[in-house]
Amino acid sequence: MSHASDLIAKDIESYLAQHEKKELLRFLTCGNVDDGKSTLIGRLLHDTHAIYEDQLAAVESDSKVHGTQGGAIDLALLVDGLKSEREQGITIDVAYRYFSTERRKFIIADTPGHEQYTRNMATGASTADLAVILIDARKGVTTQTRRHSFITSLLGIRQVIVAVNKMDLVGYSEERFREIERDYLDLAKKLPERAQFFLPMSALLGDNVVSQSVHMPWYTGPSFLTLLDTLPVDSAVGRAVFRFPVQYVNRPSHDFRGFAGTIASGSVHKGDVITSLPSGKSSRVARIVTWEGDLETAVAPQAVTLTLEDEIDASRGDLFVHPDQRATVSTSVEAMVVWMDDRPLLPGREYFLKHNAHETPAFVKRIVERVDVNTLEKSPAPSLGLNEIGRVEIQTSRPLLFDPYSQNRATGSFILIDRITHGTAGAGMITESAIGHWDDKAPGKLAATPSTVTASERSARYGQKPVTVLITGLAGSGKTHLANLVERRLFDMGKSVVTLDGQAMRLGMNRDLGYSAADRSENLRRSMEVARVLNNAGLVVLASFVAPEKESRRRSKDLIGPDRFITVHLTAPLDACEKADKSGLYSDLKQGRVTNVPGVTFPYESPDDADLTLDSHNLPADECAARIVAELTRRGLLF
Repeated sequence: MSHASDLIAKDIESYLAQHEKKELLRFLTCGNVDDGKSTLIGRLLHDTHAIYEDQLAAVESDSKVHGTQGGAIDLALLVDGLKSEREQGITIDVAYRYFSTERRKFIIADTPGHEQYTRNMATGASTADLAVILIDARKGVTTQTRRHSFITSLLGIRQVIVAVNKMDLVGYSEERFREIERDYLDLAKKLPERAQFFLPMSALLGDNVVSQSVHMPWYTGPSFLTLLDTLPVDSAVGRAVFRFPVQYVNRPSHDFRGFAGTIASGSVHKGDVITSLPSGKSSRVARIVTWEGDLETAVAPQAVTLTLEDEIDASRGDLFVHPDQRATVSTSVEAMVVWMDDRPLLPGREYFLKHNAHETPAFVKRIVERVDVNTLEKSPAPSLGLNEIGRVEIQTSRPLLFDPYSQNRATGSFILIDRITHGTAGAGMITESAIGHWDDKAPGKLAATPSTVTASERSARYGQKPVTVLITGLAGSGKTHLANLVERRLFDMGKSVVTLDGQAMRLGMNRDLGYSAADRSENLRRSMEVARVLNNAGLVVLASFVAPEKESRRRSKDLIGPDRFITVHLTAPLDACEKADKSGLYSDLKQGRVTNVPGVTFPYESPDDADLTLDSHNLPADECAARIVAELTRRGLLF
């Protein structure tokens, strides 16, 4: 509801035009049960005269039946609209309220405090610019304070008002307020850095809500309403890189073809060159069409129709970007997920993933870790239950076009939908691609200087053609030993050959990488870049890597070149690998010293397109080496 203004009676059109141009601030209130969230909002609406007379009369009547103030008006009932909420005196659903001041418009999300309604709280936080975390002055920082602080930071809220409520019940003690302030700052050290404002108040009595409190002269800062009116509104969505998810292809006649949608972030100008993903086709913006007429410039979150100078193939779910600011394209992502379904999240179970206008079948490959939002500790987990939060790896049938959630909320968020009930099962925030940096472009205008020695000259010198042989299999399947045997045979034949081993690479240039799926993929990518350089020098490269993901192996082949790449799969099963393993990896796993082991804690995707498959747990190693050399000879790579 809008604030009172003389213009309403004198010139309603001028008032509406003025109101339309105001800044919009979305904020949520959260905290423990009975910390006073609904009372704070009720007091704010009441003292800013943002309540209709019939609403106030209804609340006065309900206060006599359901109120908690001994028959006096209970302002919390202005927000607690559900009958069950009024009867219990708690907030269950997310309640939205609207009001404005002369400067701004506000949308308030009052979220539940009960742990069992964490999913509702996360829903309210997903679109907020500011979080108001209430703390009961008598109780101080509680488990729910930590829970809500973590969730709001996870959902990208970068401004927080820590409202220490019910100061009247502790005698308006400055000492108690400062104690709670110190405790919260200790908690904040464990979370991403963000702006925090501490405010003592009594929502019930109105102290420091709309006007300064006479009971707390020691507090000289702004009131709650003043903070809401003056804190900067995060306009990063308008300054971010341009992202335009295509929602609809508009073709009303043969001479008009436009792409309709809402600009998710950034801006676009008439004449800009844009690129459509995933196709990579580019064109120039001819028109920016709206109902009111064409625009020269459009910014997020405007809904527009773009027409292009060229007829490029783009459809619903594609993404328009500026060519030098491309989004990541991947079928494998890592994400933080807030689970909202009674049925637990289990690896391998299939869902629909809704990402902007794009929907695709997907499944969770593995749960990397579960976060205990009460203690902020992380631990391995076989599943995620209702209201739990964890980091997961997700595989999609169609590529996602995204940015990390920390960089762009619009393109970094998604929901998982139950395939049977079609209910929302989980909300996710993408942290990164699970396949590393295969699609990253080198900065600037870089170009490699071609060698003066040709490939044919190198082949004549070495008596061979360059090739990379990727030997893949579970840890303990014999990859490294086999690569060394083949190297010895080829060297004895007078060939120029070198081995690349996954563990050896980690001792040097890849020592900064861990063992997540993304890090494993990045280990392989960097190693394949090295292999390509060695191939260009005319050498045969024997690369022994677990390489558990099909997508990473496919990208390796594309990077090296199909004519220079051979995949050898060692099919030794897990039990045989455990027996043969000399590194102690599997015993470390059983004792909890390691967690990320392909084939055990997350899948090893066996190649169905291997050029050579070897039963390494049954065949002698010398026989396997001979077969690889024979394959190289058969292909005409050795001469």
